[in-house]
Amino acid sequence: MKASSTRRTLITTTAAAGVLALSACGGNVAGGSAESGEAFPSGPVTITVGQDAGGSTDRIARAVAEGMAEDLGVAVPVVNKAGANGALATKEVAAMEADGQNLILLNASLITITPLAVGEDEAVNLDNLDVIAGLSQDDYVLVASPESGFETLADIQESTEELNFGTTGVGTGSQLAQAVLFAQAEIDGTAVPFDSGSPALTAVMGDQVDVATIQLGEALPQIEAGTVTPIVTFAEERPEFLPDTPTAIEEGYEVPVSQYRALAAPKGLPEDVKERLIESVQSVRDSETYQEFNQQNILTPWEVTGEEVVEEWNALAEQYKALVEEYDISLSGE
Repeated sequence: MKASSTRRTLITTTAAAGVLALSACGGNVAGGSAESGEAFPSGPVTITVGQDAGGSTDRIARAVAEGMAEDLGVAVPVVNKAGANGALATKEVAAMEADGQNLILLNASLITITPLAVGEDEAVNLDNLDVIAGLSQDDYVLVASPESGFETLADIQESTEELNFGTTGVGTGSQLAQAVLFAQAEIDGTAVPFDSGSPALTAVMGDQVDVATIQLGEALPQIEAGTVTPIVTFAEERPEFLPDTPTAIEEGYEVPVSQYRALAAPKGLPEDVKERLIESVQSVRDSETYQEFNQQNILTPWEVTGEEVVEEWNALAEQYKALVEEYDISLSGE
């Protein structure tokens, strides 16, 4: 019995020393959830991306993950699970435990536009997510093939040739922006569908289609090289990266469509865990490395709170729904 008592004393002393050591480490290790009784983070914090590796959303996720790993003191791996414009990955993460260990990098179009193109059972909303913070804005630009001879929107409107235009996928911001603009400007043509912006841009460069709407970050290198011609952007104001190209609004058409991105987690995060994640994202946004990343990738910082993300995206969803109904536009490809 005496040996057993001595063993218990040693275990207790060792455990107490461990607690003191953890406490001495401060923020990143002991900054965990008082509500759950476990330290946060308790291990790697995974960011899931609902798009393929190499695209804008994936690059943003990896830049954020690198900064958060440094701030949180744990690995922050990025996992790509492409499909249905991110709907499959988002639903999977939303169903996980709300402990902050699993996050999703969201595209606004999944919430604001995709529901206009799919059935209710396929649509995704923010009801099952806690949005941590907004990250960036990526604008769209309508580009034309140099062979088409188009330099302005008026050129396209006045053309007597049959117009072929590329689309970049069902339920995407570029699809909506182009469809609404053409409806308002009374431009007719034949849609040529592609799976993403890259093949659509390649088709414009090769004169396989006359025009297509592409994310500015993808299109700018080709614009600067002279292989495509910018016609209008779909931002509310001229992007700093393309100051000489008018917006659709300047041309008289109400088509403000941009791609926004935000970080979210399963609904029901403990408040202290949510606050820690918000602090971590803010540390990333404040870093010189991340600011340089935005500049290099033609991204506009969109530093808003999670509550503002929800409010703005829900408002955009209603606005886009009204535009689609007003102009009798089908985004489903049918």
